[in-house]
Amino acid sequence: MNATTANTPTPTPTQGHAPLAERLRPRGLGEVVGQQHLLGEGMALRIAFESGQPHSCILWGPPGTGKTTIARLMADAFDAQFITISAVLGGVKDIREAVEQAVAARDGLMRQRTIVFVDEVHRFNKSQQDAFLPHVESGLFTFIGATTENPSFEVNSALLSRATVYVLQPLSEQDLKQIVAKALALEEISAIEDVAIEHLVAYADGDARRLLNTLETLAVAAAREQSGEITDAWMMKVLGQQLRRYDKGGEQFYDTISALHKSVRGSDPDAALYWFVRMLDGGADPRYLARRLLRMASEDIGLADPRALRLALDAAEVYERLGSPEGELALAECVVYLAMAPKSNAVYKAFNEAKAFVAGGGTRAVPLHLRNAPTRLMKDLDYGRGYRYAHDEEGAFAAGARYWPDDIEAPTFYRPVERGLEIRIAQRLRELRELNNKSD
Repeated sequence: MNATTANTPTPTPTQGHAPLAERLRPRGLGEVVGQQHLLGEGMALRIAFESGQPHSCILWGPPGTGKTTIARLMADAFDAQFITISAVLGGVKDIREAVEQAVAARDGLMRQRTIVFVDEVHRFNKSQQDAFLPHVESGLFTFIGATTENPSFEVNSALLSRATVYVLQPLSEQDLKQIVAKALALEEISAIEDVAIEHLVAYADGDARRLLNTLETLAVAAAREQSGEITDAWMMKVLGQQLRRYDKGGEQFYDTISALHKSVRGSDPDAALYWFVRMLDGGADPRYLARRLLRMASEDIGLADPRALRLALDAAEVYERLGSPEGELALAECVVYLAMAPKSNAVYKAFNEAKAFVAGGGTRAVPLHLRNAPTRLMKDLDYGRGYRYAHDEEGAFAAGARYWPDDIEAPTFYRPVERGLEIRIAQRLRELRELNNKSD
């Protein structure tokens, strides 16, 4: 579903049998909670709403973050006919019918605009996506696509170039708690114990639709048992394996990711795979795990094996293309590679030392010989004078040249370890420093 609302609309009789997620769908832009980086005052999508001129766009984000809601609200804001096509079930025939409806609305008495919303647009093949192009270009209708996959990979470049991409984020815990409060305000659901809400929000993992569907399941079960309150223990019993085995925002979650990270750092591939699978089994978002693997590659392996970072990026990209469960194998391959790679935190330590050094010192001027001199005035002021172009020197190294501010005694941040590629890096660094010493 959507982000959610601050003001609870009164359900109409026709809403009574609709799913809870549909009944709580925002009816106006001001009701939406979440996605404030797009919908807040002065933000890109909010400006688009207020412009009075709809434009084609692609809404990219995880499930339950408000893609359909935003598309519907855009149609309401522009008083446009709203046509929905499911790329899972639809095809060129549906596109043809949408075109006919758009022509009828444009040429009718009301001369109404049309917004064609394509859910899961990445499921359409190239020819199906191409079918939209002439009508988007002619302005017959405004195209809005929704996708959970990276549009750079899944949407044709021709269509992508004609649409603005907006990236939606998973809803925060606070957003999800507001949704729970709104659902309780309908007075159709038993009171919920605070700790149960915490676990329910953790299980939803930023997905409002999952949250509300689960809440509706609990409400039905509680009504059947005439339960006055949904307790955490009762909820765990009713939902069983549906709920995560650890709280995403709680101590056990961070303990488990810590165990994975330390197993990789400790070069134990079997333990690393165990904790990786534990997290998947517990419901962790594989994209989160991919981000952590990228961190491990740069923090614990670094230049001892620079291929590790590239492999982690490739694994993340493979997951984006394939999703679960197929893409999880690429992440598992990365886990094993990182565990077996030579380890070095030399860059990680050097970076932190450099940050501390800069934070502890004032702003120092760039020496004149290191400044660029694109104009005559700058050259007259000696910008760039005395700079030694390394490629013109023996071995492409200007021995004795100085690259620090004049009032700093050059510190040493980077200290390569004697493992992996850093063995050769350390040797090269010693050679360069020896050349500098001889030059001095």
